[in-house]
Amino acid sequence: MCHPTCVTPSTLIAERLGHNTVSLFGQFASVMPRAVKISIFGLCAAVFPGAAFASFLPPELMDTAADWLALFILFAAPIAGIILFWLVHILPEKVAETRHHPQKDAIKTLCLLSLVFGGLLWPIAWLWAYSRPVMFKAAYGTEKHEDYFEEMGHRARAGQIPREEINHLSEELDAMAAKGMLPPELRTLRSELDALRARADAPTEGNK
Repeated sequence: MCHPTCVTPSTLIAERLGHNTVSLFGQFASVMPRAVKISIFGLCAAVFPGAAFASFLPPELMDTAADWLALFILFAAPIAGIILFWLVHILPEKVAETRHHPQKDAIKTLCLLSLVFGGLLWPIAWLWAYSRPVMFKAAYGTEKHEDYFEEMGHRARAGQIPREEINHLSEELDAMAAKGMLPPELRTLRSELDALRARADAPTEGNK
């Protein structure tokens, strides 16, 4: 609603052109296309602007909102950016742990070194985490980290894996032993798996 003292485009046109001219203009406007009417109205609004507000909020609320926005940009945004950067940067390490990569410790070290070199080593760590360690298997007899065998050993003792997986696990340990790369902890696991296999092969008392 316009204030009684405000000046509208129609009032200015009436004062400058006269009422008769405005009447003729109204008759002419009734037959003009809608697009032309909109264009003329926009031109009048630009030439004779009315009262306008810079914001839909009062000045006090605008100042408060600006203060909170500045605090967010100064403190919250950098912290969120650092956290996001760190989560993305350790993705190769997480992938290597999930895949039980035998060289996951080296991949983790490469991720840390990449921080020093501005992220230049990150793509190498990413590709390394997804690569299959063929040369490692040829040298050590396995393509899994020692943690994988320890985890599978706990599951085998609890009876959570089938006989086929136990046999496959024993074969991998035998391959590592043939290469002379079986650590003492896995030697104990190998003996326990052999005992589990012998116990499973032994006939029960009901079948004797």
